[in-house]
Amino acid sequence: MRPSKSKIFRLNEKDSGFTLLELLVVLVIIGLLTTIVGPQVMKMLGNAKGDVARVQLENIGIALDLFNLDVGRYPNQEEGLKILIEKPGALERWNGPYLKSDALPKDPWGKLYIYTHPGVKGTPYSLQSYGADGQPGGTSENSDIILK
Repeated sequence: MRPSKSKIFRLNEKDSGFTLLELLVVLVIIGLLTTIVGPQVMKMLGNAKGDVARVQLENIGIALDLFNLDVGRYPNQEEGLKILIEKPGALERWNGPYLKSDALPKDPWGKLYIYTHPGVKGTPYSLQSYGADGQPGGTSENSDIILK
């Protein structure tokens, strides 16, 4: 004979819930996981922003090289990166825009990339981001990202 439905769904007093000790153990485990995993996740997010900045710098570098092929020179310091988006009146061979965006590109931390012409060590230009802190130098997420 089968037990009635009311007996099946009725809980014993022993099975009525979790004990305080069980809840504390679960909370301690969650706390340990958060302290161990949390910093690693934040570090990975910081590294991802650095990777995004490197890819963006490479894309801007390609745009600068295309500009150079069309015009025969790299933008001077005064023209900067803006010339990759907006055609100046005097350049006849300008065949842009060389960047898809209508605005100057910003790094993942919301700051403009730094363009220098001429670049360092005899290079035609230098492109960089100062990282999360927006200041030269730094370590980890605050380190400078330079297109080489």
